[in-house]
Amino acid sequence: MAAGRYDDRVTSTFERDDRTTSVPPPDALEALLRVGVLTLQAGNTAFRTRKWIDAIAPKLGFEAVSVIVSLDSITVSARCGSERLTAMRELGPPGINVTRIAQLERLARTMRPEAPPAEIAAAVAKIESAAPRYSLQQIAVAVGLASGGFAFLSGAATPETFAAALGGGSGQWLRLWLTRRRLNQFGAAALSAIMASGLFVLVAGAGSHLGFSFVHYPAGFIASILFLVPGFPLIAGLFDLLQYQTVAAVSRLAYGVMMLLAVAFGLSIVIAVGGVEVSRQPSIELAYTLKLFFRAVASFVSGCAFAMLFNNSPRTAFAAGLLALGANDLRLILTDMGMMLAPAAFFAALLIGLVALVMDQRFDVQPLAMTVAPIVIMMPGIYAFEMIVLFNRGQMLDALQASASCFFVIGALAMGLVTARFFSPR
Repeated sequence: MAAGRYDDRVTSTFERDDRTTSVPPPDALEALLRVGVLTLQAGNTAFRTRKWIDAIAPKLGFEAVSVIVSLDSITVSARCGSERLTAMRELGPPGINVTRIAQLERLARTMRPEAPPAEIAAAVAKIESAAPRYSLQQIAVAVGLASGGFAFLSGAATPETFAAALGGGSGQWLRLWLTRRRLNQFGAAALSAIMASGLFVLVAGAGSHLGFSFVHYPAGFIASILFLVPGFPLIAGLFDLLQYQTVAAVSRLAYGVMMLLAVAFGLSIVIAVGGVEVSRQPSIELAYTLKLFFRAVASFVSGCAFAMLFNNSPRTAFAAGLLALGANDLRLILTDMGMMLAPAAFFAALLIGLVALVMDQRFDVQPLAMTVAPIVIMMPGIYAFEMIVLFNRGQMLDALQASASCFFVIGALAMGLVTARFFSPR
């Protein structure tokens, strides 16, 4: 979901003593604040937002700057000599736009010292006004293919994969349509979950009457709504927590949990109405070499689809798909060899982080552009929804087991990316 424009409300205070000093004009702080607002609206972490605000502030003439960030607001206080200026702005609904993050960070790196605030404001406005790279229909098709890939990776056969693709694509189309009309994001997620899973149930029912066998029904049913898992906010929240950005981290994690609950609510309605059974079933049986091949295809397609969803360029989306192929296949091979889920996820995320560092150093590719999509397809969405459904049914031991698997894997993915940063020369 790309970050969009929002009607911001700003509050500022100005303090000074009696000494006369040459200070930047107030619109310099407004330009600095605007960069922070757009970076956060595009889904960047609070830590990296603070980093680039700190990089821009001296170029605008400020001696020191302090930033306070939460999910829905940012406050910037800047000092120059005896002058102090503070501004606060509300952010509006969060989104994800990796291209916008890369453009804003490139602006922060290349901005010349003492650049006029009007020049910065014009550059920021140009970045903000850029249209999404892909249409609503293209994103819906991509997410539909990703949902089919998720179904196969979860052990589903051809009928369930086809039904999951139809459900996921339709659900994503509805989600984007509702979001662009400023409907509450949690409501949009719940309605999209009902659309995606409900369509899967209808297609599966029609297919069964036509003679198709839906043996791996639960895998396809859950896969149809995995695109709604808030993987990016959860991983970004853990990053901020590791960087002591506690307020931003807690609010972002709370947003992710609320999104999961909204999706689970929609899913529960379909389960209740359709009488769906979500207990695990054996995966499809294939020759191992053939399974590896289809896993690679599913991982590549899913990685490319999510890179498109996050507004990456086609070239970057292709590279992210290749990285998803390698990392996810590594994770699955390690689990096939008997490794636990969390360590396997850690090594896969470590590989993603190391490749992203190389791409950043040699080709100036923004790390988020390479890491987000491959990490998101490895988020334990099945365990997350199993946990909620099982808790709702009162199956506490099974729910606790699913929740432990879910949180351990999410933590392992975050730790793998963080560990890769130790190898960065910066």
